[in-house]
Amino acid sequence: KSLYWAGLNKSKRSICIDLRRPEGQALARDIITAPGEDAGILLSNFPARGWLAYDELALARDDLIMVNIVGNPDGSTALDYTVNCAVGLPQITGGGHDNAPVNHVLPAWDISAGLTAAVAILAAERHRRLTGEGQYVRLSLADVALAMVGHLGFIAEADHGRSQRRAHGNHLFGAFGRDFATIDGRRIMIVAISPRQWRNLCQATGLAEKMALLEQVFEADFDREGDRFEARDAIASLIETWCETRSLVQIAEVFDAAGVCWGRYQSFRQLLDEDARCSVDNPLFELVEHPGVGEYLMPGSTLDFGAAPRVSMQAATQMGQHTDEVLSEILGLGDAEIGRLHDSRIVAAA
Repeated sequence: KSLYWAGLNKSKRSICIDLRRPEGQALARDIITAPGEDAGILLSNFPARGWLAYDELALARDDLIMVNIVGNPDGSTALDYTVNCAVGLPQITGGGHDNAPVNHVLPAWDISAGLTAAVAILAAERHRRLTGEGQYVRLSLADVALAMVGHLGFIAEADHGRSQRRAHGNHLFGAFGRDFATIDGRRIMIVAISPRQWRNLCQATGLAEKMALLEQVFEADFDREGDRFEARDAIASLIETWCETRSLVQIAEVFDAAGVCWGRYQSFRQLLDEDARCSVDNPLFELVEHPGVGEYLMPGSTLDFGAAPRVSMQAATQMGQHTDEVLSEILGLGDAEIGRLHDSRIVAAA
């Protein structure tokens, strides 16, 4: 069983329909356009053409909301990996020791597109509630990535003719931040963006006087984040020496007491074993039993609403697990008709 599948398909219902056949397409259309305030909403990454064209579906429900995710703006195929390589970030990721691009492993654009699609549904549903109008919303995965690098200033930086930004390894660009090793073989990330964070770091490490001398050498003011970035290697050298003589536990005690902004590097195993945030002590998580997988820690919604309690997570669905339930509940089909659909292989169950 796939843990990836279990993680992404928790608390969902699944229905299996043969969409290659006209009767299956008609059945899916009836589900998509079912009546009710909480129905008539479709999120799809299938091409919006033929029987799935918005205009065709809207004939059965004129206030239908359809959010359609495509690859490139022209509708051609794109995946997170083919979009990411185009937007410049791999060129400034990694150690910068050669000209080879470095891909990050987080599917950031898939995640961003999913969150954007959720916002699109909420906005379109609110519009329908206020006006009675449905609509077709098109969302390009590539546009999500392009918009984000634009929002973050990367496009403007290139457009204004500045030199190509290079990779800086684990240095935080534009301020001070980097990874450091401890005496017991762990690694931590230290960040000082605001003047207060910088002063807390200097106080915790006892390096305030040495940092003041560095300011004189660089003719800089380390209360300014840009000056800290320019002197990052010299600053890091002092902090590196301090960290290398202390254990993770010792550093944690000192940094937490002083309000330093820092974090520890953890493997997924260490995250699960050592970090209370990733446990049932955090209301985000609960233990859920998954058929064929077993019990494991599963996150729910990251939103903590004051007017609504958290909803318990359900195990990931099996393909077609809720076929009969959906046909009966949403379309009002009886046992005989559902049986006929199974016999003719229009639908299937788990």
